[in-house]
This record gives sequence, C-alpha cells and structure tokens, in this order.
Amino acid sequence: MVDLSTGINPFSYPLPRLDAEVFARLPEPADVDRLAAIAAVAYAAPSADHVVAAPGLQLVLPMVAALAPRGRAAVLSPTFDEHARVAALAGHTVREVTEFPELAEAELAIVVNPNNPDGRLIARDTLLALADALAPGLLVVDEAFMDVAPEPAASLAAHVGRRNVVVLRSFGKFFGLAGVRLGFVLAAPEIAARLAATLGPWAVSGPALAAGAAALADTAWIAAMRARLADTARRLDALLIAAGLEVAGGTTLFRLVRTPAAGAVFDRLGRAGIVVRRFAGHPSWLRFGLPGSETDWRRLATALSIDAAPGVVGEER
Repeated sequence: MVDLSTGINPFSYPLPRLDAEVFARLPEPADVDRLAAIAAVAYAAPSADHVVAAPGLQLVLPMVAALAPRGRAAVLSPTFDEHARVAALAGHTVREVTEFPELAEAELAIVVNPNNPDGRLIARDTLLALADALAPGLLVVDEAFMDVAPEPAASLAAHVGRRNVVVLRSFGKFFGLAGVRLGFVLAAPEIAARLAATLGPWAVSGPALAAGAAALADTAWIAAMRARLADTARRLDALLIAAGLEVAGGTTLFRLVRTPAAGAVFDRLGRAGIVVRRFAGHPSWLRFGLPGSETDWRRLATALSIDAAPGVVGEER
C-alpha cells in the first residue's frame, strides 16, 4: 500500500547514531532542560521555561482543554476532529463553529493554524485580538503544521507569556518521525510548570529527547527541507490538476482537492493500493499526502490517469 492519508513528511530526518546509554537509562532532568532550550529557540518561544516536552500531543490535549474552567468551548471547523472530542471529555459544552468571530463567545477557543485540511492561515494579530476578547478565557492554537507555513510569523509562540494563550507544536509531522512520539506545549511558565508536573518525571523517553534535540538544532536541514517540500507540493499539484482535480488548499505536507467524484476517486485509488483521506462531512473533499519515492509517484500517476472526458478520472490505460 502507498499511504497518502497522513500529513507526515515522507522524507524523514536522518537521525544520528544514538548512544546506547539513552536506551539503557532513565532520562536526566538535564536532558529535558536541554531539549526545552533548543525547542524554545526553534519555535521562538520566550524561554525554555515556556516549553513542555510531551510524549506526543495526543496525551496532553485533554490536559490543555482542562486548563479552562468547564464551560463553553468553540472549535473553528472544519478541522482536526480530536479537539472537539477531548474538549468534551474535559467537561466542556462544545460547538464547532465556522465563523471566526463566534470563537469569542466561548471560555475555551481552539484554532488549528495552519488548518488541517484546507491550510487556512489566520494572521497573528487577528489571533491576539481574539485572545484579548476572550480574557480570561483560554485560546489554544494548534500549530502542528506551522513548520511549513508560508508565513511562519503567524505563529503565536512568541506570545505565550500571556496567561490565556497556549500553543501546541508537533515534532513528528515536519521531521517525518511520528513514531518518536514527541510534541511540545508552549505556555506561560506557571501553566507550563503545571502541565509538566501532571506529566510527571520521565514522560518523554531518552531516545525521543535525543532525536528531538538533534533535529530541532539542525537549522540547515530544516531550511533545505522546507524548500524540498515546497517543490514536492508543486509537483503534486501539477499531477492532481492534470487529473482534473481542483486543488482547494492545504500545506506543503498535504493537498486538499475538491471534486464531485471524490467517492469514485477514493475507491479507484484504493483498488490501486493507494490510500488518501476522506471526510464524512465533506463528501467532495479528498486529502493527499506527499509520495515519498519515484515508484509511489508512478503508481499515483497511473491510478489518476484520465480518459478523453475532461475532469473525469478514467480507467487505467
């Protein structure tokens, strides 16, 4: 199978050889502090005291949702489904809203920026104005794909000193190391300390700490990879457009297409051994991740071959 259903970089960071000791002993506090300091620089957070390393973001989403007193939660949708689910688990009454101003009516507002799956990017000043309107309510901004945003200045990482702004950053997506299970919460020091205490000691494994420190400090690789992903996304756009599919948005890690034949395209790709993402609430949408090899590109091109009818995905030739 060719799995194009994720937004994970297929060109993984080339991990250095890790010392066997990181597998044989529990991490030291100094290892955690070192990673926090490197992450603070990489994400432009005010300091390491504003950074909490976690064993993936999935574990900390309910903890972050619980930072706001139980009340109304609003999630700017359509977006990543887990935010609405975990906000409800934290005891909030959840509304998925489609208009940005509606977020100000909640005690907990959640925005994915850039958004998954359409790549919508909300300006930093707009988000800061929302934080002001919410106060003392909490604004949570999921920046899982900010590493590839066309305007990284939209990040709120530098503004997490505010007590009502929390930023989430993914590690595995951009670096193509989802199995490492590493993510970061950026928040005011008192909030960060509270989350770290809840996670407890040794929450992040020694190998994950070492991998994260090496990758986040490798600025040359990061810059080169951003350029490579942009080139690869343009190549994917050209292929999708040639197949008669409308590219409706996305980031350089995934592309969202819109077609009335989405169900047929999904089935056809599946029969060719290629998995893409469907959306139950949006039957005309499909999300494509990036092929990682020339073999994968050829398989996708063959599966998307078009017949004489423009805009219709046809039978294989």
